[in-house]
Amino acid sequence: MKKIIYFALGIMFLVSSCKQSADRDTEEIAQKSSEGISEMSVYNLPSTWTNQDNEDIQLKDLEGDVLVMVMIYTSCQAACPRLVADMRNIEEKLPDDVKDEVKMIFVSIDPETDTPERLKAFAKENFMDEDPWIFLRSSIENTREFAAVLAVNYKQITPMDFSHSNIISVFNRQGELVFQQEGLGVNSDNTIKSIKETVSEK
Repeated sequence: MKKIIYFALGIMFLVSSCKQSADRDTEEIAQKSSEGISEMSVYNLPSTWTNQDNEDIQLKDLEGDVLVMVMIYTSCQAACPRLVADMRNIEEKLPDDVKDEVKMIFVSIDPETDTPERLKAFAKENFMDEDPWIFLRSSIENTREFAAVLAVNYKQITPMDFSHSNIISVFNRQGELVFQQEGLGVNSDNTIKSIKETVSEK
């Protein structure tokens, strides 16, 4: 009888030890995952965004690629076409091996007008309806929050027009801001250099 009791206790101890080991492994994995994103990462933002294909994503879904981002609105007739041209110029100057690890992203500051359908049409009009181009929209509140992270200021000045900062931002694979280009039609050599260096940081 004692042998049976000892044997049962031994089995319980082994099961308990295995469970504790599994719990520790799970905690370590979770800790390592959280350690990969710093407090400065945009991947901490919980906001949901919709792309030009009407798919909902979170910014953390973009983790692993280098991001080049700019905030525009599709009905803009002044600065935004220049920003689109600047983004195209940057993308065209990237080597193919670098381009494969970069996402070029437009974020709308006018989400009420820039529906997924409008973003899709705009992408096609500008021959940007495939990789690496992504167009995103969200709520007004989420857009304001993201603009603050990028230090982008914007204000609606008429029912159809906005005044806004002209800033192209580069984020590393962990979602941390590493470089910004400010202005329209400016020399993009430093931006391209920053993208190449950031891509090389595996």
